[in-house]
Amino acid sequence: MKTLILMRHGKSSWDYEVNDRDRPLQERGINDALLVASRFVFERGSIDAVFSSPAIRALHTCTIFLRHLGFPIERLKLSEELYDFSGGNVHQFIKRLDDSMETVMIFGHNNAFTYIANSLGNNSIDNVPTAGLVQISFSINNWSAITQGTTENILFPKHLK
Repeated sequence: MKTLILMRHGKSSWDYEVNDRDRPLQERGINDALLVASRFVFERGSIDAVFSSPAIRALHTCTIFLRHLGFPIERLKLSEELYDFSGGNVHQFIKRLDDSMETVMIFGHNNAFTYIANSLGNNSIDNVPTAGLVQISFSINNWSAITQGTTENILFPKHLK
């Protein structure tokens, strides 16, 4: 059994003249990430690994979650493949995960995460919003064999306010 937890970064700011990777979270993005993190409870053991896009907005969202989960920040790994907006690189990243990991949480971007949630989950989701979380479980032993799984949890900020 494998479990994938997708977490899209919180709402980012366009107030600064910085490149896309360096855009910070808005206050709303921080608050929404805190809201989703406080409501998310992983009930099946522990999370084996956490990966994030290196973009500041994804990394900041990730650190908010790590604090709530009590996950050691030194175990966080960054991956350029998660700085993806179409989903192809994210899909390949998932297929190459180490099979010793049962539960993996990744932080990244849209449209990639909406694509992954719809292609691998069994619920149709129009759009994974900022600070949106989707958890999908798979009855497989090898990440390379990943196909459609079961969408077990959807947490969007607008449903929690």
